[in-house]
Amino acid sequence: MAVAAASVLSLQPGVLGQAGPPELILHNGKIVTVDEDFTIVEAIAIDRGRIVAVGPNAGVRSLAGPQSRSVDLEGKTVLPGLIDSHTHPLGAAMYEFDHPVPDMETIPDVLEYFRRRTQAVPEGGWIRLQQVFITRLREQRYPTRAELDEVAPNHAVYFRTGPDASLNSLALRLSGIDREYRIPKGLLGRIERDGSGEPTGIVRSGAHLIAFRESQRRPTRDDERRRLRELLAAYNKVGLTSIADRNASPSALELYEDLLEGGELTVRVFVSHAVNAQDSLEDIRATVAKLVRHPRHRRHPMLWLRGIKFFMDGGMLTGSAYMREPWGVSSVYSITDPTYRGLRFVPPGKAYAIARLALASGLQPTAHCVGDGAVHALIDAYEEINAEFSVREMRPSITHSNFMSPEAVRRMSEIGIVADLQPAWLERDGATLLKQFGEARLAFFQPYRALREAGVVVGGGSDHMQKIGGMRSINPYNPFFGMWITLVRQPRWTDGVMQPEQRLTREEAIRLYTIDNAYITFSETEKGSLEVGKLADLIVLDRDILECPVEDVKRIQVERTYLGGTLVYSAESGG
Repeated sequence: MAVAAASVLSLQPGVLGQAGPPELILHNGKIVTVDEDFTIVEAIAIDRGRIVAVGPNAGVRSLAGPQSRSVDLEGKTVLPGLIDSHTHPLGAAMYEFDHPVPDMETIPDVLEYFRRRTQAVPEGGWIRLQQVFITRLREQRYPTRAELDEVAPNHAVYFRTGPDASLNSLALRLSGIDREYRIPKGLLGRIERDGSGEPTGIVRSGAHLIAFRESQRRPTRDDERRRLRELLAAYNKVGLTSIADRNASPSALELYEDLLEGGELTVRVFVSHAVNAQDSLEDIRATVAKLVRHPRHRRHPMLWLRGIKFFMDGGMLTGSAYMREPWGVSSVYSITDPTYRGLRFVPPGKAYAIARLALASGLQPTAHCVGDGAVHALIDAYEEINAEFSVREMRPSITHSNFMSPEAVRRMSEIGIVADLQPAWLERDGATLLKQFGEARLAFFQPYRALREAGVVVGGGSDHMQKIGGMRSINPYNPFFGMWITLVRQPRWTDGVMQPEQRLTREEAIRLYTIDNAYITFSETEKGSLEVGKLADLIVLDRDILECPVEDVKRIQVERTYLGGTLVYSAESGG
C-alpha cells in the first residue's frame, strides 16, 4: 500500500487543456485507488465521465474553475465502484412479483409457506417454491413427500432448489412419475427411489420431466422493466456499478437495451448469453453466430454481450454437483447410492466443441461447474483447445469452481483460465458441507489464497437470483459481506474456521470485487481502479474498510455511489 506524496499529482494528459477545468472534484478523503501499488490519495477530479486527476488536495483543487463542483469528503474512504461477477438480475427482480416470500430457516417454515399458499391457489393447482436451499435449513434436508402431502394434499407441490426438487404425491402423479416410470433416453435427470422402487419425491436436474403449470399472475413487459430498475437501484445502494449477467436470455438482453436507450441503466452490464448444451452442435453453432452478429457484441461501456454460459453439472446446495469421488450415502441430500458422484450434463467431446466454438468466435465461454469433477472436465476441454491455439488472451472462465484441487489451480494458471466464485456460499453452506464431506474433502474449497499465489485471476460474485435487498436475498449480493467472508472464512452455525490458510488480506478482498472482476470481464483498462483516464465509477463509505474491526467490514454502508461521475445513489436522499 502506498500513500501519494503531497507534491505528486497524476493528470490525464491533454484533457484539461482541451476541455477546461474538471466538472467535479472530490477532496479531503481517503481515496483507495486500487492501482498496482494500492496507492491512497486525498482527491480526485472528474470530467465528462472519466477521471482526469488524482493526488493531494492542493494539487487537484488547483485545477478547479468557476463551474467546477467541489465535494468535501470529510475524511471518508472512497473505493472504485464495485463489480459483481455473477448475477441473474431479471429473475431476481421478478422473484416476488406475485407475492412476498418470507425468510425460511427450517422445514416447518417451508411447510407453513405451502400451507398458506393452499388458501390462495385453487385446488388441483401447482404451488412452487424456488431457491430455498436445503443446506441453509436448520434440519439440513429436503422436506419429504409425506410432509408435503400432509400440508397440501390437494395441490401439486414443487419444492425446487437449484436444479433439484422435492415433489408431493399429486405433483408426481400429474408428471407421470411412478414406480414404472423411466426417464426417456436422451433426457437428463435422476429419479430417487426407496428400497421398493417407489419414487421418494426427489427429482434431480429434471425440471423438464415435471408437468408444472404456472398458477401465479404473469408480469407485463412494463412490470419487468419497473422491477429491473428497482433492482439496479438496489445494486447501486450497496456500491455496485458493474455486474455480469451470467446466463442472460434474449428477453433480458432486450430489457437492458430498453433501459440503456431510456437512460435508466444505472449499472454497467457484461452479458454471458445462455446456451443450452443439450441442443445439437448445429443449433449451438447457429446461436453463437447470431450472438456474434448482435449489435451489443460490439464493446460498449454500459452494455456488452461478450460471453456464453452453459451448465456442466448440478449443484452442491442440492446434491447433484459432479464430483471426482462419490458423494456418499446422505440423509442431508437424500442420496442412497454409495457410488453416486452427481450429474454431469455435457460429455467431453461436446464440452470441447462448445468452448472452442465460443473462443474461435470471440466470445468468452464459461460453464457452471460446482463439483471438482466438473471443474477438471472443463479444464480438460480448455487444455485441449489450448494445444491448438493459445487461449490466455481470451480468458476462458469457470463459473462457481467451488471444489478444486492443487492440480486444478496449477492447470488454470498455466492455461490462463479465470473464474468467478461466490464467497457467500462458504458462510451460508459451510456447516452442511462439513457435515457431508468432512475437512479433508474441503481442503481446496474456494481456495482464494492458493489461486492468488498461483496467479489465477478470480472475481467475487453473488449468483444473485432471488429477492431485492443486499442481505435479504437468499444468495446475498452485498459485496462487503462477500469481502468479509474471504477475510474470516467462518461458516455460520459453527465456531470454527474453514481452511484459515486460504484467507485473503483486506487489500486482496477489495481487489476481488474491483480490478480482478474488471479483468475477468475484459475491462481492466476502463474500470476497477481509480486512475486517470478510467471511468469515474466510485463509492463513498461510512467507515474505513482498511482500518475498521474485521467484523465491521460486513456492516459497511455506502453513502454515495457515482457512475461515470454521476451520482446514482445517495444515502441522504434515500436513492
